[in-house]
Amino acid sequence: MLPFLLAKLSGQGRNAVKAILARGQVSVDGSPVTAYNHPLAPGASVSVSRERIEEVPPLIGLSIMFEDDDLIVVAKDAGLLSIASAQENEVTAYRQLTEHVRRADPRSRIFVVHRLDRDTSGVMMFAKREEIQQDLQNNWQEAVTERIYVALVEGRVARAEGTISSWLKESKTLKMYSSPYPNDGQHAVTHYRTLEAKSQLSLLEVKLETGRKNQIRVHMQDIGHPVVGDKKYGARSKVLGRLGLHARVLAFVHPGTGEGLRFETDIPKAFLNVLKD
Repeated sequence: MLPFLLAKLSGQGRNAVKAILARGQVSVDGSPVTAYNHPLAPGASVSVSRERIEEVPPLIGLSIMFEDDDLIVVAKDAGLLSIASAQENEVTAYRQLTEHVRRADPRSRIFVVHRLDRDTSGVMMFAKREEIQQDLQNNWQEAVTERIYVALVEGRVARAEGTISSWLKESKTLKMYSSPYPNDGQHAVTHYRTLEAKSQLSLLEVKLETGRKNQIRVHMQDIGHPVVGDKKYGARSKVLGRLGLHARVLAFVHPGTGEGLRFETDIPKAFLNVLKD
């Protein structure tokens, strides 16, 4: 969408065109559109209104990477809740995206597909239709083709790469742990390789074969290298001021179109900076 508008509104600067789009002044086939990468089908009718629709408040702690009629893929900052619990009433990714889709249609809804912990940053997706949510959740292992994190962990990991496999259970205090007994809990498999290391810290690329609650955090504790900042799972270091976990890559087969999609974000600069100190 944005390249099309830049070409057609050649007298306007890039920021001005982006503002026109963000303010809801662009419609495709009669429906307001705000996403920069909204796909344009051949023959679609695009109109630009001179009147500003309501000023769109900026998203806090997240940015939209992709949006279509079925899905929204976002990059979430550390510190932002994915969705609030019953006891919490604060800004969340879910609440902001619900407001975002309801600007175009007050009946629109957002459906949670998966979550990232509050202090984990990176790529996550939400569904815009319940059947899309159910399709993704029911076929998660087949639909998701790549899920890669980077983890800043304590200490120098002895083996440059490896695989951790265990059965995860949840304690009465809601803390996950690896059961000492086979087939006791949910099977979890994590693959890792070292990207960079110094005496007290290692930066790992972590690939999830399964997606269990707190899987990486538990498995890093299991091998004696808890994630930096993760006091809950044994960490002592606070060099980052946040959890050293970032969901870098998410690739999946679009449940509506069958198209393979892949979204990648940069390694947080803070992770790299502490390795230089």
